Amino acid sequence: MKAILLIIILQLLYVPLLTMRTIFMVRNYSILASILGFFEAIVYIFGLSIIIKDDQPFIAMLIYAISFGFGIFLGNKIERKLYIGYSSYHISLKNKNQSLINKLREQNFGVTVFEGEGCKGKRYKLDILINKQDEKKLMKIVKDYEPHAFIISFYPINFKRRYNKP
Repeated sequence: MKAILLIIILQLLYVPLLTMRTIFMVRNYSILASILGFFEAIVYIFGLSIIIKDDQPFIAMLIYAISFGFGIFLGNKIERKLYIGYSSYHISLKNKNQSLINKLREQNFGVTVFEGEGCKGKRYKLDILINKQDEKKLMKIVKDYEPHAFIISFYPINFKRRYNKP
């Protein structure tokens, strides 16, 4: 029973470390990813050695796999709480909502507006780069001013700022 509990604990350490290391690698935080990778390897080897022992029943392997899945879930939750890096938002609007644009700028969001042609006429795209911790604030403003806006977000890896905000 102690081995099963230890397997669960190790997986709940290992998989979030793996998740965070992967996220840091993708976002170009190489040194932090390397440090997490070191600890990840230690926990992985220790946990796997418990499973490989001849005296471990099939249930230990099943618990190992179940804990792995839950660890991925936990790692993802941790990453979302850390708000690491930046997010880029493309917000598509049917009409140019100057009130929304003004509100976003008042709240210190850098907004670039593009006009395009859709199949039913003009469309407007707002391009916004933000710190991840500002996502909820941005989404609330957009929801309040344009509840039917089409929103796409992604995480830029590299970018260079060409100007400083006043």
